Formats: sequence, structure tokens, C-alpha cells
Amino acid sequence: MHMDESNATCRKRLTSIGLENMEANCQAYRTLLVTAPGLRTVHLVPFSSKRPDLPMMATKWLMSLMNKTLFLVSKLTRVWFPLLVQMMSHGAKVSMALPRALLLTTNKELTLPNVSIPNRPSALAVKEAAWGLARYAAISQDSSLVPIVEPQILLDGDHGIDRTFEVAQKVWAEVFVYLVAEDNVMFEGILLKRSMVTPGAECKDRATPEQVADYTLKLLQRRIPPAVPGIMFLSGGQSEVEATFNLNAMNHSPTPWHMSFSYARALQNTCLKTWRGLPENVKAAQDKLLIRAKANSLAQLGKYTGESYVY
Repeated sequence: MHMDESNATCRKRLTSIGLENMEANCQAYRTLLVTAPGLRTVHLVPFSSKRPDLPMMATKWLMSLMNKTLFLVSKLTRVWFPLLVQMMSHGAKVSMALPRALLLTTNKELTLPNVSIPNRPSALAVKEAAWGLARYAAISQDSSLVPIVEPQILLDGDHGIDRTFEVAQKVWAEVFVYLVAEDNVMFEGILLKRSMVTPGAECKDRATPEQVADYTLKLLQRRIPPAVPGIMFLSGGQSEVEATFNLNAMNHSPTPWHMSFSYARALQNTCLKTWRGLPENVKAAQDKLLIRAKANSLAQLGKYTGESYVY
């Protein structure tokens, strides 16, 4: 499960179920996710906060995370480093990765430009994003950390799947040019996080899982070296079921990469609506979360045969 609840993201999610964007509500929801029994892997993105009680809250999470595989990434602050050390001293399995925009020397974030398909991304925007990702990856590996390389290709718009494919090819070509030529990044020591090749979120012509798999695998085969060990897909613009079936379809074909998921909304949407901010609904909401987690766990193996899907 990917947890990426910045203040703005958490506000949107809380507002969608009629809850006020209060710190107590944010903490309650995050705690619901972290403490779900049976959830084995958490991709945690701790968001910077100046609240004095954050260490206390994080320590409570720590106890729930002790039996999980934790991928701690992004926005690392001085609050989280002691907790990480504490977890490692207790034998927790931790794979540490830098945020895609973290400057190690200052522990501050660098905002990289998003690639917007409807706005016809300029060559300069693509180069700037690729250069920043390559520098981040090189700095991470120099510090014995595993970088997660993620150019942000936004799926807003009503464009078709062919247009997404066209832009994605250009972006990923540029990324690997900089990873190799400029920074000599070792491919075996990175992970990729990317969107599937789908139509724009507002496109009326939706693609079948087989079409998404065909376009996405074609892109990967043309642009991603086989030395890269893993690709974690985002669910942007897809429904929960759609994201699961698309991932499942891709894993029906043999590839040199491990293709898994880094979903947030596609795991949490039903869970959030079930919870609705009510303590008595926590167990039912966690059960919904585990259903989606299990479905996608099977999908990364190409073994998902669950609920019916309407194209």
C-alpha cells in the first residue's frame, strides 16, 4: 500500500466523505491504514509536519509497523530518522529510499516539473524533469540508498491512449539518457514508479485491460533496460477494479522486470467511504482495504480472477 497523504491530499480525501480537514481526522485515517491487521507491506511517505506531537503519533505507528515490510520514502525529516534507527534496531525489514526530490545536504524538497499531456509538454520541461531525476538517483546511490525514479506524467485530459504512449516514449527516453550519460546511475540499483499507458482521465473511449497491457508493455520494451529490477505502477485516473485488472493483464506476459503496484486511491477509495470518520466503522474499512490489497497482490502475479469488469 502506498501512503502519500500530504496535507492537501488528505484534505481532498476527507472532504469527499464530508469530514473537516482537521489534524485529528487526518491522524485517525492514517492510523486506520497503518494498523490494518494482515497488511504486510506499507510504502510510507511521511509528510513534513511541525506539530510537536508528531513523534508521539509516529511512535504509535512504529509498534504497528514492526511486523510489516516497510518501504520508507520521501520527505524524511529529523522526526523520522530516530524512528527509523529504532525500527532497524528491533529487526524491522526496511528498504530506505530518498524522495524523488530530496536534497541530502539540506533535507529540503526540490519541486520537479510535471509533464502535462494536454499542455503539449515542451522539450525543456521534459529535459528538466529528466535531469532532476537523474541527479537525485545518482545522489541516492552515492549515499547507498535505493532511488525510486518517477517522472510525473499527468493523466488529466481527454486525449486517447495513443497520445499518452507518444508522450511517455519521449519522457522515458530522456530520463534514461540522463541516467546513463550524465550521472552513470547503476540500473540494477533503482526502482521505477510510473503510470500505465491509458487514455486521459476525461477520455470517453476507455481502454480494455488487454489494450492497456499491450501499450504499456510495448513502451517498457522500447524504453526500459532489462537490468532494472522492478517497476511499481501508479493507479492515477483509474478505478479500483480497473487498476487491478490492468495490472493483472500486464503480468500475463513474461518480462524481465517485477511489475507490481504503488497504489493509494485504488486501494483506499472503498475503505475511505466505508469508514466515513466513524470509529465503529474502522474494522469494516480495514477489511475493505485488505480485500483490495489481496486483489492487487494476486494481480502482480497475473492470478487475479475476482469481480466482473465492465469495459
